[in-house]
Amino acid sequence: MRKLALTLFAVPFLALLFALPAGAVTPDEILDDPVLEQRARDISAGLRCLVCQNQSIDDSDAELAKDLRVLVRQRLVVGDSDNEVIGYIVSRYGEFVLLKPRLSSKTIVLWAMPVILLAVGFGYVLLGSRRRRTSASATVLSVEEQSDIKKILGSREGDQL
Repeated sequence: MRKLALTLFAVPFLALLFALPAGAVTPDEILDDPVLEQRARDISAGLRCLVCQNQSIDDSDAELAKDLRVLVRQRLVVGDSDNEVIGYIVSRYGEFVLLKPRLSSKTIVLWAMPVILLAVGFGYVLLGSRRRRTSASATVLSVEEQSDIKKILGSREGDQL
């Protein structure tokens, strides 16, 4: 009974603990200027950790994420705008570093592909069912075949009587 109570308490607690963001920014990274720090946090929240891949660099404990956080802060201190900082990071690491990818021809194709494949599949099924229907209804018997069928049916009816 005691183990069950402990399990019922521990499992939700651990799930909640791991569900909360890590908040990996260390005190030595934080900028003195609160406005710059907030800008750095906003930018970091939109950049993907290349090690963890599903966390922002703001939430990741990976060394590469820390290096990126420091790089973002350095660029802000130098005087870069938010877009310049993001552009600099993207130029070095590629579009993958963005948690929310930009709309471009590549991303449009990526997002449209499931819809296109679904439409092609639906069209294939529709055409296949039409072909089966037309091939079954288009079968016309020749005069010889019709007379053979009448002979067979006639002989069977006579056999049954």
